[in-house]
Amino acid sequence: MSADVDVSVPSVARMYDYILGGRDNYAVDRAAIEGLMMENPGAQVLAVDNRAFMRRAVRFLVEDAGIRQFIDIGSGLPTQQNVHQIAHAVDPSAHVVYVDNDPIVLAHGRALLADNATTTVIRADAADPAAIFDHPETEKYIDLRSPYAVIMIGLLHWIPDEHDPAGAVAYIRHLMPRGSYLAATNLLADDDARAQRVEQSLTSRVGAGFFRPWEQHRKYFEGLQLVEPGLVYANDWRPDGHPSSDDSYATLLTGAVGRKP
Repeated sequence: MSADVDVSVPSVARMYDYILGGRDNYAVDRAAIEGLMMENPGAQVLAVDNRAFMRRAVRFLVEDAGIRQFIDIGSGLPTQQNVHQIAHAVDPSAHVVYVDNDPIVLAHGRALLADNATTTVIRADAADPAAIFDHPETEKYIDLRSPYAVIMIGLLHWIPDEHDPAGAVAYIRHLMPRGSYLAATNLLADDDARAQRVEQSLTSRVGAGFFRPWEQHRKYFEGLQLVEPGLVYANDWRPDGHPSSDDSYATLLTGAVGRKP
């Protein structure tokens, strides 16, 4: 185990892994999730819905938009149907850079991708996008002058206001060449009275998990052309006939894909 991995506090990436049925998590992560579920029964569906949106969005980007380059920021731990697996099912030459600030993600990702010539993982913080786009691995795998997709699925709600998530996204939008895409999901404050309770549970257990209003979510996509049906509840974005078995928390998660004209 890396000396950088602190197993005394829960990790968002490992908690997400646990909810999705992965094995790369520790007792502290499982305890945090189980406590969260006791306080908010059924809320784990948000992670499942979030992952389902990612799969639909990436399929659209590869099959319909013709994108062959992806930067997945806040990628989390490797699990089934990652971005590169979805993209490679259509075009094995598609390039993917995974980005996360959790050292265990870096270790597991590099082990998984050791023999993959088109995909890599780097350690960087979403709140410092310059470090992502200036990283030599990003420049090696992604032609930053040609269209690419930035994936920020289930990420921005972990960034506190003082680290300016909207500013980080604006920086990225400015860098994106024409024809590039942004795909994002976010926790929503406006439409469900349970939002405040779930937020309190998350922030008390992991120190983050900020539910924000529609206005903030729209701001992330300023200047982009939203792909139909626009910015909506994540489960309503191009549903593929396989909805979550429990959509009782659907009004707590938004999703959208936008294209830079």
